[in-house]
Amino acid sequence: MIIFCGYANADLTVGVPVLPGPAARVQATSVRRGEGGMGANAAVAAARMGAESCFAGVVGPDPLSTAFLETLAGDGVGTDWTARTGTLTTAVVLLTPDGERSIISQDDQVTPEHVAGVVRTAREAGAGWLYLDGYRFPEAVNALGGEGGPRVVVDLDGCDGPDGMRAALSAADHVIVGRAQAAALLGDLDVLADAAVAHRVNMVVTDGPRGWTLLTSEGVRHDGRAIEVDTVDATGAGDCFAGTYCAELDRGSAPLEAARFAAVAAGLSCTRPGARDGLPRREDVIAHIDSHPESHPGGVLARSHGEET
Repeated sequence: MIIFCGYANADLTVGVPVLPGPAARVQATSVRRGEGGMGANAAVAAARMGAESCFAGVVGPDPLSTAFLETLAGDGVGTDWTARTGTLTTAVVLLTPDGERSIISQDDQVTPEHVAGVVRTAREAGAGWLYLDGYRFPEAVNALGGEGGPRVVVDLDGCDGPDGMRAALSAADHVIVGRAQAAALLGDLDVLADAAVAHRVNMVVTDGPRGWTLLTSEGVRHDGRAIEVDTVDATGAGDCFAGTYCAELDRGSAPLEAARFAAVAAGLSCTRPGARDGLPRREDVIAHIDSHPESHPGGVLARSHGEET
């Protein structure tokens, strides 16, 4: 069982010709409403990969929140862990024609106390994995204290400072982080590799269409390329990677194989609009791998650092 504790959002996606600068005004080309949120999207991605997935965020008691949870349940995500003591927050997604986006998100009510309650319940239920997003650190560290709990995967999207990132590294078994963010907060890949060893954490550094790097807790580095797709909308691709990575770990895959599989899923998720609609199912990922046998594991899916191209 994987417990996803993080954001749930109602997404408002606005198509724009270009991302506006300060004081700029642009004409929207489209406006679309949908469901999103890092934790909720990752929970759906894991469920579509066949994992037992539960969402443990916070929404409201209102009909919109009820519909949100019904959609999660329709994808096979358990919602009994979700608190209905807050509100379903909103995220505004500005989407350009080439599929790139900027996101304006509203703060939620996943407090340190809520995280602590989820951790206690996860221990009692014998959950194998707990996902948290980077917005929870460093406050989540105390909530994660103690032995015998689930293994922790942290998606560091949203972590706003080096102290929060180091706190997540100290608490997690696996960390997923964007390369630009990691470089800004900690340093280059060599620094990150040292941090992975020092904190005994497996770290996946993602870099969009430029691929990804796995830095293991033992000091081994693996580099992988992204699959080539015609990008329609990159919204939720990182959530797809995180959820799929969790699902493959839960299935028993080693971190390298989990990252390879997650990279394919994330690439496929970019081929349809919306954070949820594009999330592939496990059979879609397998079909892509089977149709590109030359690419797995030595080709576009992944290549260990130092191997010949």
